[in-house]
Amino acid sequence: MFLIPLNLITDKLGFNLANKFLLSFLVLIPLLVSCNKNEEYIAFHQAAFVADLHDDTPISILNGFDIGVRNSGGQIDMPRMRDGGMDLIFFSVWLFPSDYLEKDLAFQKANEIIDAVESVEQKYPAQLRLIRTADEAISTVEEGMLAGTFGMEGGYPIENDLSKLEHFYERGVRYFAPVWNNSTSWATSAEFETTDTTNSVLGLTKFGQAVIRKCNELGILIDISHAGDQTVKDILEITEDPIIASHSSVWSLTPHFRNLKDDQLRAIAAGGGVVFINFYSGYLDSTYQDKFDALLETRKSELDSIKEELEFLGRGEEFWDERNRFLKDDIEEIRPPFEALIDHIDYVAKLVGVGHVGLGSDFDGVSSMPKGMDDVRDLPKITQALLIRGYSKQDIKKILGENLLRVFRRVVG
Repeated sequence: MFLIPLNLITDKLGFNLANKFLLSFLVLIPLLVSCNKNEEYIAFHQAAFVADLHDDTPISILNGFDIGVRNSGGQIDMPRMRDGGMDLIFFSVWLFPSDYLEKDLAFQKANEIIDAVESVEQKYPAQLRLIRTADEAISTVEEGMLAGTFGMEGGYPIENDLSKLEHFYERGVRYFAPVWNNSTSWATSAEFETTDTTNSVLGLTKFGQAVIRKCNELGILIDISHAGDQTVKDILEITEDPIIASHSSVWSLTPHFRNLKDDQLRAIAAGGGVVFINFYSGYLDSTYQDKFDALLETRKSELDSIKEELEFLGRGEEFWDERNRFLKDDIEEIRPPFEALIDHIDYVAKLVGVGHVGLGSDFDGVSSMPKGMDDVRDLPKITQALLIRGYSKQDIKKILGENLLRVFRRVVG
C-alpha cells in the first residue's frame, strides 16, 4: 500500500476537499481490515479438511433429488458443499423401521439407498468418489473431488444376521449405529430407555455383543448416537476400538435423551473416540422443543388438513417435508442463536479435549437449525466463531476434520 501526502491533496484539491478525502479514507480502513479478516477465515476454512459425519440426503436422492446440481431445496448438494468447504460427507443409510421391518424389507431398502448414492458417483465421476479408507478420502480431496462414504443409522437392515453386516461393510458402510429411536431386538435405544415403564432388560443381548465384536473385526466404527445409556455402557465394555457419536450434542447444556452426559463424553474420549455435534435446534437449546410443540398445537388443524390431503393422494411420506415448509416462517421465530451450536462444541472441547469433538450436522434430517445455519454453505461460520472464541487454527482443523481422520484411520484403515 502507498500513501498520498496530505499536502499534495491540499495543493491540488483544496483544504476542504482534502479533509473530506482524509475522513473517507480513515472510515474505509476498518472496512478494509474487516474484509481482509473475512477473506482470511474463509480461505483458512476452505483449505482445511472438513468432514460431516451425518447427512440424511440419501432418502431424497432415492426419491429423485439430484445432488450434482445446485438446488433451492434441501441443505446439501455438491455445488453448495464446495461453497461450504465440505470435503467428506457421511451419507446416512436410514429407514423408518416400522415401514420395513414387518415386511422383512429393511435389508432390501438399505441396499436401494446405497444404490442411489452410488448412482450419483456414476453420474458425476469427476466430482464425487465413494471412499473406503482415510487415505482414499485425502487423495480424493487432493484431486479436487468430493469424498463420500456411508454410515448406517440403526441396525435394522442386518436383520439379526452377521453375514448381512459383512455385506454392508463390503458395500462401503464405515460406521454402524445399533439403533435409531426404535430399539432393535438386540440393543435398546435412548428413547426407549428414557420412556420404558415395563422393566425391560436394557442394553445389548448376546447377539448385540456379537455385533459389536464383528464391527471390531471388520473395521467398522461403532456409532452410539441414539443408543441408550445401558447400551453405551455395554458397548464400551466390549469394544476394542474407539467409538464415535456421529450426531449428538451435550446433555449438560440441553437435557434431551439424544444428548450425551458428561460421564459418557469422558468415556468416549478416554477410549480415543470422538463426539460429532448435531446441529438440530432441539438438541442445542433446552427451550426449543416446548416452543416447537406449542407451535404444532397452534397450527394443528391446518397440519391435519395437509396430512389428510397427502394421504388421499398417496403421498403420505411427504408430510414431514410439507409440514416444515408450511411452518418455515413460524420456525424461524423460535430458532436458537448460532452461538448455541458453538457452545456445544466448546463444552466438549473444554471437558475432554479438542481432539475429541467434530461436526455431525444432520443436514436434511431435522426441521430446524440455529439462526445462520441454513445449509452446508454456512459451515465457514463455525470456523469464524471458533476463531473469535480464541481457538487456534491448529485446534480448529482438528474439529473440522482431523479428529475424524485420526479415528477413521485407526479403526477403518
